[in-house]
Amino acid sequence: MSSSSSRSSLSSSSSPSSPDPSRDGELLTDRLLLRPWSDDELAAVAGEERRPHWAADFPADGDRVIAGFTAGNPAARGVHGQRQIVERASGLVVGGIGLFWPPVDGAVEFGYGIVPSRRGRGYAPEAARALVAFALTAPGVHTVYADVEPTNPASRRVLEKAGLERWSGDEGSARFRMTAAGE
Repeated sequence: MSSSSSRSSLSSSSSPSSPDPSRDGELLTDRLLLRPWSDDELAAVAGEERRPHWAADFPADGDRVIAGFTAGNPAARGVHGQRQIVERASGLVVGGIGLFWPPVDGAVEFGYGIVPSRRGRGYAPEAARALVAFALTAPGVHTVYADVEPTNPASRRVLEKAGLERWSGDEGSARFRMTAAGE
């Protein structure tokens, strides 16, 4: 991943605000570090190698899909791309989150996943708040959204806890979004 800007000092209970830029593309919350995937990490996931700084159940299936997508997609490698979620207390990688760049008509989609051993700790909403706040500072972005299947109520709760509002949906998915102030 490129090493451009973005470090967020959002707390897990704060509302989105302007993140602090850094030169390494990381976002920092009270309990998490959201860091860009390195070439080494992508290769390890693709090669099914275990790393000592991964939670025992990382990578999950979704992490493998995102690692493959990121390895083969230059837009996913930039500062506005995919990140690993690191639990600051342990230093372990516990999931992934990222933007599906570039935005279309000012809107950009994001996705996330936390390994089963770390679910229920509020990590997903905390990571989502930081990433959404960061995305809303990007030039030309006024809306950040995620789609969730109706059969996934846990993911719907994550988005609601992160401050996104249900915007639209049908029997196949519901779209949650946050818009920049004034939009």
